[in-house]
Amino acid sequence: MSKIIGIDISKSTFDVSYLEQDKWEHKVFKNQSVGFEQFKKILNSSDWIVMEASGPYYVRLATFLNLGNYNVCVLNPLIIRRYSQTRLYRAKTDKKDSKTIAEEGTQYELKNWHPESKHCIEIKQLYTALELLKKQRHQTKRQLESFEITGLLTNSLKKELKQIILLLERRIDKLEKQIEKIGELAYKDTIQRLKTIPGIGTKTAIMMSVITDKFTKFENHKQLIAFVGFSPRLYQSGTSVKGKGHICKMGKPQIRKLLYLCSWSAKRVNKTCIEMYKRLKEKGKPERVIKIAIVNKLIKQIFSIAKNKQNYNENYRSNFCLN
Repeated sequence: MSKIIGIDISKSTFDVSYLEQDKWEHKVFKNQSVGFEQFKKILNSSDWIVMEASGPYYVRLATFLNLGNYNVCVLNPLIIRRYSQTRLYRAKTDKKDSKTIAEEGTQYELKNWHPESKHCIEIKQLYTALELLKKQRHQTKRQLESFEITGLLTNSLKKELKQIILLLERRIDKLEKQIEKIGELAYKDTIQRLKTIPGIGTKTAIMMSVITDKFTKFENHKQLIAFVGFSPRLYQSGTSVKGKGHICKMGKPQIRKLLYLCSWSAKRVNKTCIEMYKRLKEKGKPERVIKIAIVNKLIKQIFSIAKNKQNYNENYRSNFCLN
């Protein structure tokens, strides 16, 4: 008989909980190859293994199980957290968390997890390193400006800080070129199609291809919009309490930043976005709201182009994005 196994995973170990013959079983294994092999001994081919995407710690185990043709489902930690809140769970232990994940697995439509492509992982890591370098450059520039304002900065330190900034800029340029090279090699056709959308450039095309793993992770554009973090969040209670709508910023800040920049270009060169901008402007909508609406329209266009594998056509209406 198949069972649903909940896993709470950490750097060194992972806790396993499952219901067997109306009794909860709990085991602990090492988060390494030896532990993986021991864990495999309690599995049946029809079992479902459910875990949450807890930082980088789940990847090795999930990949091991996927390669062994086991059913693996990786859930967003937010789903588990909200489930715990609805059950009013107050205890927070690895044993309890693994049981909670198993319980949620019985309520959730489980879907098999698949590892990301090698190119996708490589670009993500390079992009993380790139953001770190940009942050260091920004901090160094701010510090230099702060020292200069005092009027007490020595020439030697000023020269040293400028050299650090120059070195960071060279490394940033190198990583950006590396990301572009790998992206255009791995997602060449998809990137070329996405760039036919007025307002979408190479960087955005690459990052959209990466976060979707060549648009294999999402079934529709609404899922992608929610993942990026542009889905509306409404505050309403009954008929008398109505708050302002906001976007739900639980997505990816880096790609949101790129799409915001694209929206300003799109409202000038993308026919659909131009019409949307004029229509919303006439209704008196604030720029922030208009910008979010344009970004959502761009995401719809991006999803449609990628799924249909066709170049942009301003008069074409895709079956993937009818709503």
